[in-house]
Amino acid sequence: MKPIKNTSRKGDFAEYYAVTWLWDNGYEVFQNSGCSGPVDLIALKDNKTVLIDVKTLYARGGRKTNWEEGTNLAPSHKRTKKQIKMGVQLLTFNPHTRALKFVEHIK
Repeated sequence: MKPIKNTSRKGDFAEYYAVTWLWDNGYEVFQNSGCSGPVDLIALKDNKTVLIDVKTLYARGGRKTNWEEGTNLAPSHKRTKKQIKMGVQLLTFNPHTRALKFVEHIK
């Protein structure tokens, strides 16, 4: 697959992929109606609410990257203190493979 090149659209593209991925995984999904804030999506499944911030992966500083295997990739940002306090989960998006994955946060 071709990577997304228009940087102003990468985040939008990742969020739309995230919504359909979450639907496929049994979640009901609600999007943030603004373009800012600590949460991009609110997802509901099995009577549990998940606050989600979608982050596009990027290649880390000059290291050899295998986009297919996901090696040497990092999310574009870490969770903020506010997001940590709120329990926001990062959902990463690989722009080359279009794969999504929840980050396992250390408590």
